[in-house]
Parts: sequence; structure tokens; C-alpha cells
Amino acid sequence: MDGLLDFKPCILENYSMRQLLLCFSLLLSLTANSLATAAETTPISFELKDTAGVKHKLAAYKGKWVLVNYWATWCPPCLEEVPDLVNLYDHRRKKDLMVLGVVFDYKSTKEVAGYVDDMLMSYPIVLGDDEVAAQIGTADVLPTTFIFNPQGELVKIKRGLITKQYIEKIIGVAK
Repeated sequence: MDGLLDFKPCILENYSMRQLLLCFSLLLSLTANSLATAAETTPISFELKDTAGVKHKLAAYKGKWVLVNYWATWCPPCLEEVPDLVNLYDHRRKKDLMVLGVVFDYKSTKEVAGYVDDMLMSYPIVLGDDEVAAQIGTADVLPTTFIFNPQGELVKIKRGLITKQYIEKIIGVAK
């Protein structure tokens, strides 16, 4: 038993506890940052079918910004951001923007259709499931918006409420 208490690996012998903790925290920080960056720069390709049966492929929207917005009918911030998304889509869809709404955690397609109708959601709506999340990414919170640049690269994952001003800051104000 006495031998266990005297254990001092030779590699660690010349380092103070503070130095070891600093090295460990730096390594942890670099790992976390590289994982977050990798998630936002990993090439993504998706094919989603909306509630009208229309297929949407990311590759089909080259030259346009693409927003994929995860939401739920029970989510107050989701409700709050819909008018801005509708406004952007209605004014920019023929120019430089595509918005796809992906609903998760819903009771029925009838509930979703009623919500979409009540909120005057003019952009395509996709029923979210594990297959959709596997293609685009998962969301820890709702709403979450995945923003793809005109080259089809994921440039931002915005967790929480998104506004027209925030989006225009990233993609530019329409001319």
C-alpha cells in the first residue's frame, strides 16, 4: 500500500499542478473549438421532401443563400421568428434566398398544417425526423437555423431566435 502513495510518474515530476491544469485546459479548448469549427465547415448535402411532395436539394440552390430553420409548434421563439422568415422569403426567394422550415416534435400533420396556415408561412415546410437530422444536423434547442452560403457551404448554425436583421447582417441587405 505504501508504494501506491509514493507513485510519481517521471514525466509529470518536473511540472507543477498549475502547469498541468493550464496544458489540460488548452487542450480541451482546442478540441472543443476544432469540433465546433468542423461542424460548421463539414460539407453537407441534403435532399428533403416538403409537405407538398416537392424535393429540395441543397445543390439545386447554388447561387442562393439557404436557411434551414428547425422549429416546433409549441415553441414561443419559433412563433416569434416566423414573420421575419416569411418576409425575407417573400422578398428574396426569386433573387438570392431560399428558406426551408423543418418542424420537429409535432403531434400530427394536421396540427402542422393548421399552424403553417395560421402563421401564413409561405416557404416550404418539411416534416422533421431522424433522417433529416442525419443529413443536416441535430439541434440542442429550438429554434435552430443552419445557414448555407451561395456555394452550398454551411457557414453558421444559429441556436435560438433569429431575426431579419441578423440574417441580413450575414447575407447582406437586398438591393
